[in-house]
Amino acid sequence: MSVMPDSWIRRMAAECRMIEPFVETQKRDGVISYGLSSYGYDARVADEFKIFTNVDSAVVDPKAFSPRSFVDRTGPVAIIPPNSFALARTVEYFRIPRDVLVVCLGKSTYARCGIIVNVTPLEPEWEGQVTIEISNTTPLPAKIYAGEGICQFLFLQGAGPCEVSYADKAGKYMQQRGVALPRL
Repeated sequence: MSVMPDSWIRRMAAECRMIEPFVETQKRDGVISYGLSSYGYDARVADEFKIFTNVDSAVVDPKAFSPRSFVDRTGPVAIIPPNSFALARTVEYFRIPRDVLVVCLGKSTYARCGIIVNVTPLEPEWEGQVTIEISNTTPLPAKIYAGEGICQFLFLQGAGPCEVSYADKAGKYMQQRGVALPRL
């Protein structure tokens, strides 16, 4: 399994619409960087946020998740309360090839501020906007900037195509748009 370079990512974006919209060079002047890097793609966070709240004393249950656990916010900046988290999504829409697995890492700029990003792997033939979990591990409120880099995706190409892809399984998060809450 190899980590794929910028030339491959650029070609797949053009030929297979693997990433849309695609930013061909890394943008960084006055913003948290995003776009194509040497061995990955830095995605942007959209301006839609679901910020965790416990106003209604809801219980977090992945089998019966209540949307009341969040407040919705739209705008250029989101404030995540101390020791809390938010769900957001990428600006970019991804279409993953059958012989590729994608892993996500947080941006060091946010990590150095105690803000951690989590995304599960993007499986072969999955497509959609990626739902991102952003944790504020600090005792202070944390700012997240919409339209700027939030995480980096690394593309790992397998020795061959998988026998069963996410599309073959009719995965429950296929072709998601917007922030997707947990589904059973």
